[in-house]
Amino acid sequence: MTVPTEYPFDFDPTYGMGLKELQAVVPPPAPEGFDEFWRNRYRRALSVDPEPGLRKNGIDHPRWHVFDIAYMSTGRFPIGGWLLLPKQGEIRRGLVVGHGYGGRDAPDLELPVEETAVLFPCFRGMSRSTRPPISPDSQWHVLHDIDKPDRYIIGGCVDDLWIAVSMLIALYPWLAGHIGYSGISFGGGIGGLAIPFDDRIDRGHLSLPTFGHQELRLKLPSIGSAASVQRYQKQYGNALKTLRLHDSAVAASRIRVPMLMSVALFDPAVAPPCQFAVANAIPRSGPGAKFNENFILDAGHFDYPDAASQDAILTEKVRQFFALP
Repeated sequence: MTVPTEYPFDFDPTYGMGLKELQAVVPPPAPEGFDEFWRNRYRRALSVDPEPGLRKNGIDHPRWHVFDIAYMSTGRFPIGGWLLLPKQGEIRRGLVVGHGYGGRDAPDLELPVEETAVLFPCFRGMSRSTRPPISPDSQWHVLHDIDKPDRYIIGGCVDDLWIAVSMLIALYPWLAGHIGYSGISFGGGIGGLAIPFDDRIDRGHLSLPTFGHQELRLKLPSIGSAASVQRYQKQYGNALKTLRLHDSAVAASRIRVPMLMSVALFDPAVAPPCQFAVANAIPRSGPGAKFNENFILDAGHFDYPDAASQDAILTEKVRQFFALP
């Protein structure tokens, strides 16, 4: 293990917890109306016509045809991104890929999947989906309408994921029931909230997932978007109702499809207890449970000596996880 022992922070990003202690973290109880809140959102999202648009991108790649894409999300919010289609073989699976809180400048052309249509949406307010008055800066984006549970930006980003699935099915109807999701950090948290309520998603990979155990997230010293939420709550004190409804650890306990989780022992941006609250919430029995796996990273959002070797192992696990039957 190469868990960092030197760092430039005034707090310990392990929070004094080892693997055993992290594996004992339990998700918080669901707030009243949690399931109804998300089911109602999902029903609204399903009623949206994504109005998909594609245009050939100038990227030349030996494996992929690359397209610029656009679709319409809830509230007539325009979403941009990219679509990769394989140059070899048929399109037999779909995959939606979320991004971190830095947004996305380009599609990942090295994804280890084959015969798969891969959609890279930019969630509302970021990268190709920027629109005033939403700030693309993570420390402000995460606060947008945080005092309004029904309008909080995070719920809108979950809508964007669901409608990305609708877009893939609109373009390639035979992919219904064969669409996966992969997301890191911010995208991992969005996936944790979205997957349990969308039975069109058949498996998911969440890496360093955000928004887990929101009350812990408010307490544990952090950098980035979590620190911004902490400052807001300290000043205004009106965010907790919204945050409890947008807790990816609570949502993850409702997941019933195979999941690959990659979670870190050290992370200054997404506290490991909050990541493990999501991973630990995923059921260990029932449909899909025998395929579930937690892959342990030494660190997240921070460089460390074994990063390349661990990433290589994880890449192979992702390849196998999303491999066609």
